Amino acid sequence: MFYRENGQFKTSYRADQQIFPIAQDRIAILALVAAVFILVPLFASDYLYRAILIPLVIMSMAALGVNILVGYCGQISLGSGAFMAVGAYGAFNFFVRFPGMPLIPALILGGLCATFFGILFGLPSLRVKGLYLAVATLAAQFFSDWMFLRIKWFTNNSDSGSVSVSNLQVLGFPIDSAMSKYLFCLGLLTVMALLAKNLVRGAIGREWMAIRDMDVAASVIGIRPMYAKLSAFAVSSFIIGVAGALWAFVHLSAWEPAAFSVEVSLRLLFMVIIGGLGSIMGSFFGATFIVVLPIVLNQLLPPLFAIFGIEISTAGLSHAELMIFGALIVWFLIVEPHGLAKLWSTGKQKMRVWPFPH
Repeated sequence: MFYRENGQFKTSYRADQQIFPIAQDRIAILALVAAVFILVPLFASDYLYRAILIPLVIMSMAALGVNILVGYCGQISLGSGAFMAVGAYGAFNFFVRFPGMPLIPALILGGLCATFFGILFGLPSLRVKGLYLAVATLAAQFFSDWMFLRIKWFTNNSDSGSVSVSNLQVLGFPIDSAMSKYLFCLGLLTVMALLAKNLVRGAIGREWMAIRDMDVAASVIGIRPMYAKLSAFAVSSFIIGVAGALWAFVHLSAWEPAAFSVEVSLRLLFMVIIGGLGSIMGSFFGATFIVVLPIVLNQLLPPLFAIFGIEISTAGLSHAELMIFGALIVWFLIVEPHGLAKLWSTGKQKMRVWPFPH
């Protein structure tokens, strides 16, 4: 009964097209933003920042980029890890080869490098789709692994292939503590989420969804498939590239090409599928599920086995965690194939009409 829009009248198109047209949604989102920016820094520990919050924020941004390509435009991609790697190494080269390069421009330039890389490997989408496109984007993953391992220029001629950054600053403020890293990543995520939400609500977003639903019908009504598909690859790759640069610069500080393996691409795809295809909110739900659940299982399994008098080794714990994690993913996809965002949407709709059944 508290989630009703009775008495909330729209008197203009601008009011009717708001991101959150219901006042309760706007209040809830403002409260959530205030909580993550103000309350979390007051109570979070250093472990919570480094193990959960920072990876969660960065992976949410990467999942957001993948959702634009896979969820909104319907182009299956298995090369997201490659786009993250290009963004990370692109930002690294701009950062170290141009003395005095500020952090934020380096991240943006890294994202632009990923954009060009994504457009290059998005060209096959003009001719193939489905499984064939997935294989074509997987080629980007293997190509990036070879490129950053064999071409020493990208790693600043490092013999080991490992690179690192230090002394990160934004407008003179050092980004060295866990809290400052979290707030910096969270601020960028907020900007990216707003930009993505407005893009998918606009004309270009409707073109992406038309291509996703039926590209032949979209071309008949005047939508250019080449422009729509390549623009989706460009926007998606930019967001994923910035997320990759953040993952390398802020979370890892020192990394090698193995940090962006095909496993990362698969995890990002799982985030989008579990969270909900074609949903900005689903990107956050999926990232939370994939990042937080393994940590929760790691903490709960040892005492759970101890109840039955079973002492589990570290290796056994790791295998049990993977088995349970995989089983939960399969179970969830069977129970709710449209993702967590669909459950969220259904719950909101039921609250709007409660206590009536429809």
